[in-house]
Amino acid sequence: MIMKYMGSKARIAKYILPIILKDRKEGQCYVEPFVGGANMIDKVGGWRIGADSNDYLIELLEHCSMQLSHDLPSRIYEDDYNHIKNNKHLYSKHIVAHVGFNASFGSKWFGGYARPRKVTGYDRDLICGKNALVKKMPLIKGVKFENCSYDDLPIPSGSLIYCDPPYAGTTKYKDDFDHELFWQWCREKVKEGHEVFVSEYNAPDDFICVWQKEIQSGLNTNTTKKGTEKLFTI
Repeated sequence: MIMKYMGSKARIAKYILPIILKDRKEGQCYVEPFVGGANMIDKVGGWRIGADSNDYLIELLEHCSMQLSHDLPSRIYEDDYNHIKNNKHLYSKHIVAHVGFNASFGSKWFGGYARPRKVTGYDRDLICGKNALVKKMPLIKGVKFENCSYDDLPIPSGSLIYCDPPYAGTTKYKDDFDHELFWQWCREKVKEGHEVFVSEYNAPDDFICVWQKEIQSGLNTNTTKKGTEKLFTI
């Protein structure tokens, strides 16, 4: 039940979620300041908060959390894709997000129209993307979604925080990201009484790696490029 999203943790959720949730207390809030395609938070129960700085993405996730999918297109031609890309203000934000991720090559935010796949036709990617969203809807019902930067997100006391920030040295998602500032924010959250886990390839020396696994990078299953995914805590 994967929403197409660059950097999705859906493939490793089964490995890292048991570690993250192992000591979760009853009633403890689970927080994702970089919720992305909601491919981790949809596998967690209870009190949940998911945030992202992309307002279009949050509008789409909120739309889906309300069990709405009738207006999400299953097909889109390249001319339509480019028109939406260049005229976002003319469309509802959840429609823009659906097209911007699910109809884009590699699921990179308007990173170029996803070309036809010979076996199933031009619309395969967008259809798969919509189907994934429909399946995700009941799983994210009740999640409180916030449109804000991680450092502006109000976090309930004693929360369990999982972070999947833009990785240092990899393809940038939308804006420049200050990694040093982020790691300092994590230290501050721990001092405030929160539990913090972070997915990255590398971390500062005061963070402990509690899991790692070599994983194929990107969404292209034909590539041989791999990276070692790691989970850190402090």
